Amino acid sequence: MARPAARRNRHLVVATASAMALIATISGCVAMATEDPGSSAGPGNSSAGSGSSGSGDKGRSPGAASSGAATPPARVSAEITHESEDPGKTVNLTIDDGPEPGWTVKVLDLLKKYDAKATFCIIGSRAQEYPDLVKKVAAAGHRLCDHSADHNTAMDKRAEPYQEQQVLDAQKSIEKAAGEGARALYYRAPGGAFTPYSREVAATHGMRPLGWNVDTRDWQNPGVDRIVDAVKKGMKEGPTVLFHDGGGNRGQTVAALERLLPWFKEQGYKFSYPKI
Repeated sequence: MARPAARRNRHLVVATASAMALIATISGCVAMATEDPGSSAGPGNSSAGSGSSGSGDKGRSPGAASSGAATPPARVSAEITHESEDPGKTVNLTIDDGPEPGWTVKVLDLLKKYDAKATFCIIGSRAQEYPDLVKKVAAAGHRLCDHSADHNTAMDKRAEPYQEQQVLDAQKSIEKAAGEGARALYYRAPGGAFTPYSREVAATHGMRPLGWNVDTRDWQNPGVDRIVDAVKKGMKEGPTVLFHDGGGNRGQTVAALERLLPWFKEQGYKFSYPKI
């Protein structure tokens, strides 16, 4: 009986020692957990912040934060405009069918001489052929107008895809030639061959359909006096006057402008742009 008792005593001592070691370990852990809550929270918060940021990045659409994307032009009215954007006694000079070497530069020189501004209605194919002249027009501060890609005066009788191509190809050619940031603000159908569809295409792409009040018929070379008289008599019809710098010899137009630009100032007209 003595041996079993001794064996039991040894087991009791071992068990007691193990229990005491376990208690010491637990106490140490508790002490570590409660000693400095501030220092343990720091790394934890930092880790949580990184995780939150990472999760946010994954949820962001590609390119959502990009600010370099080009903003498409806002839609404008599809109604044909004839009025000036400024109040009072105004004249809107509109110059069609260019650019044309020689004549466009002469017109630009006259406009500069008399501190006048104009809207140049440019044919897309001509813009491709003479991009430097389009740049000169834009650099001088004048406005740009889409006058179709090929100046087909019967385009109103063509299918809608053709009309769309004529409007949008010209816009692309003109704006590319004019340089970064330049925009065609108007669309004038060749020969006035507007359709509801072509006007809507232009308006959707930020170009107001542009008409005229006074047709000088200068493209027919009727004589300088007749061009001048047509303008002076026609101004009662409205402010938007049609001239040409392309489509042939425009010497009569240049000579008429040399007389009309100072006349406008003498009569109290203010040079303006068509209303968008």
